[in-house]
Amino acid sequence: MSKSALITGSTGFVGKRLVNFLNMKNYHVRTISRNTTLYRDNIVCDLVNDKFPESIMESIDVVFHLAGFAHDMRDANKIADLYYKVNVSATVQLANLAVKFGVKRFVFVSSVKAGGSPPFGICANEEDQSNTEDIYGKTKREAELALLKIGKESGMYVSIIRPSLVYGPDVRGNLQLMLSGIGKRWFPPLPETGNQRSMIHVDDLVRAILLVAKDKRANGEIFIATDGTPYSSREIYNTMCGVTGKLIPKWSAPKTLFDLASLASPRIKYKINKLLGDECYSSVKLEELGFRAKKSLKDMNETDF
Repeated sequence: MSKSALITGSTGFVGKRLVNFLNMKNYHVRTISRNTTLYRDNIVCDLVNDKFPESIMESIDVVFHLAGFAHDMRDANKIADLYYKVNVSATVQLANLAVKFGVKRFVFVSSVKAGGSPPFGICANEEDQSNTEDIYGKTKREAELALLKIGKESGMYVSIIRPSLVYGPDVRGNLQLMLSGIGKRWFPPLPETGNQRSMIHVDDLVRAILLVAKDKRANGEIFIATDGTPYSSREIYNTMCGVTGKLIPKWSAPKTLFDLASLASPRIKYKINKLLGDECYSSVKLEELGFRAKKSLKDMNETDF
């Protein structure tokens, strides 16, 4: 008898891979999305304006909650209620509904941002929890705490995974922008600053999600997921050159140029910090469950499913 899984965020970068993997493993997959999709068992539901219909939990063994409201270019303070509705309220509603229907397992895909900013020069672990002024991280952390409480009080298996920056075929966001810029030769060669940034291939993240979903030791725990190799921004740039088939330039834009640009506005400073700053995390706790990444950044365009 095949198991049944409910997936939110099934049309996203990670969600699509998770659906493919579970289909390969003969799961019955039910999805939730804002719009009609090609998935056979899909329920249309807007996490902002709708309540989850109870029918979504019928005969479900495990919930994989990936949907969320991520970084938005608008002023976060003006749309704070949107972050809370999607990242906190919808998550709590979904978990309570799962408890009501006796769902055995609930896996929440959170973010490393929920742990706050990592200490400078250190690869932060799950114990390095700091306050975050970032509303995305703040709402993800609030959802984590609510879920752990629900799991403890109800007895439902709850496990949380915090992915670092995810790469892979058809990647989106800043990595896609860098790839496009390098391919079109407008993205400048970055200086080597010795910073450290953690990342993980989307296929390895899917494997990590499935691992914490089935290992009893993961119940009530939070796990950071990385590929185990911190990269400097220049190393990322060089690898992206290889991925796009471009020669690695022998020169780099001076760091002083970026420092001067940071003075122009807080927004530009934030973007440059994202580009050249530290964002290193440790996945030792996940590795203690037996997780081993199969891919590194050079395998960006490869996929197993």
